[in-house]
Amino acid sequence: MRANAFVRPAVEDDLPALTGIYNYYIVNTPITFDLQPFAVDERRGWFDEHTRGGRYRLLVADDGGGQAVGYATTSRFRPKAAYDTTVESSIYCRVDCVHGGIGTALYGALFESLVDEDINRIVAGMTLPNDASLALHKRCGFREAGTLSAVGRKFNRFWDVAWFERPLLIR
Repeated sequence: MRANAFVRPAVEDDLPALTGIYNYYIVNTPITFDLQPFAVDERRGWFDEHTRGGRYRLLVADDGGGQAVGYATTSRFRPKAAYDTTVESSIYCRVDCVHGGIGTALYGALFESLVDEDINRIVAGMTLPNDASLALHKRCGFREAGTLSAVGRKFNRFWDVAWFERPLLIR
């Protein structure tokens, strides 16, 4: 992780920075399949769903001065009750903070924060190509589960999505 940065639970004052980080990826990359950037108030529901505790969490990497430079979340994987012990993880870093160890620190802290939750499996999907995300997920104990071809259309192109999984606790 970059000097003077640390991981902490998200607070309301982080919402503008988190929205800005995510909007960069919406506008400039196929990494997320959202097509239009969000206003800060449009992300309020997402923020609230992830900051109440329980299995759906939101942690941020703080630059040491209170500014969020990255975040990691767990969210509901599928709405059917039998899937409740599986969560989907997502991770985003400010573009100037990629490759600084923030992702590894965020995921490590996120997974540690969940050890007392009834979670068996964590899944993550990533648009291909995305070498940095593939390397991060493998480094953090995920293994490839399969690839869905041409399932998302963005920038007038179809994109593949690779799915990865890991148990919450790696023994």
